[in-house]
Amino acid sequence: MTGTELPLAGVRVVEMTHMVMGPSCGMILAQLGAEVIKVEPPVGDKTRTLGGMGTSFFPLFNRGKRSVVLDLTKADDRETMHRLLDTADVFLENFRDGLLAKQGLGLDEIKARHPDLIVAGHKGFLSGPYDHRPALDEVVQMMSGLATMTGTMAKPQRVGSSANDIMGGMFGAISILAALYQKRGGKTGGADIRIGLFENCLFLVAQHMVEYEMTGNKPRSMPEREHAWPIYDIFETAGGERIFIGVVTEGHWQAFCKEFGLNQLLDDPTLRSTTDRILARDRILPLVAAKVKQCKVADLSATLDRLNVAFSPINRPEDLFNDPHVQREGGLVGSINANGAPFRAPALPIEWNGASIGDGLKVPPLGGDTAAVRAELDHKTDTARRRA
Repeated sequence: MTGTELPLAGVRVVEMTHMVMGPSCGMILAQLGAEVIKVEPPVGDKTRTLGGMGTSFFPLFNRGKRSVVLDLTKADDRETMHRLLDTADVFLENFRDGLLAKQGLGLDEIKARHPDLIVAGHKGFLSGPYDHRPALDEVVQMMSGLATMTGTMAKPQRVGSSANDIMGGMFGAISILAALYQKRGGKTGGADIRIGLFENCLFLVAQHMVEYEMTGNKPRSMPEREHAWPIYDIFETAGGERIFIGVVTEGHWQAFCKEFGLNQLLDDPTLRSTTDRILARDRILPLVAAKVKQCKVADLSATLDRLNVAFSPINRPEDLFNDPHVQREGGLVGSINANGAPFRAPALPIEWNGASIGDGLKVPPLGGDTAAVRAELDHKTDTARRRA
């Protein structure tokens, strides 16, 4: 799809964010066709120079944007920022409350000077007792109970990605789309949107909170949980590789046991219902494990696929580049880093009229679009003056 065919073509977003939560929101909007202008300080976004697990942060979450450098300690650059906001539909920020006000970009001033602007602030917390606190993905995972559900109370474990930050960016994009929809429907004025990282994590653990609310039973963590299915486990195969198998319906149970010669389980009168089988997992699983141990993972995968039984090899992230489904056309999109080096990343998890989107996006070099954007603003100003 070309940029003019994308749904947000013609929408301008000015972004002043860093790390992951805010930039992921801007990245989603950019891939949907919005023009996203990232305003950076002279030293650049801090994630530009991160290494280790942070190496991918800037290129991944800032593809498809334009980079403008402004020093907001200077009055001229603050005025340039306001001129830029005059041309924008959306303003993204993720700074602690009060910080932007010191630079002439407080919410009250923005509302006064840009009354039609949609302002989306990505924060650690929504309004309340904690709204002054800084927050990180790992912090809110500990606070919300997600870490104890992923690990245990004795050994809490964070989820193995920046899941909350990215999901917070998604909620930011959803909120912005809703605000744009209101404006297209004739609603006048802007919108003041606040997205909370902590509340985002609460949304993720709501299923466990409501389980307790409804039953009075404390939810068990993933390693300690009561299984809802008789076979829902990781098994070792003949080649020493491992595979996850989930047998979750009566039809799956029948087909699985017949295929792998476990007729004694089908004939056992004490295993008639799913509940019976769950209670008998201690004697069922060793029999299943012995059968799986005789199979090579490729052959086993083909058999389970034929039976329509859920399964998965135990992958690492790097393995996904060789997965045939990920390798399909549109599964991965190509991008160009700020230094000119190409890299691949998963496409947005949607298809738009049968096609993936986001291929060919470039990561902007620091300030690479400053001169062009300033020239555009000057041209708009001159045009307005001539018309006046």
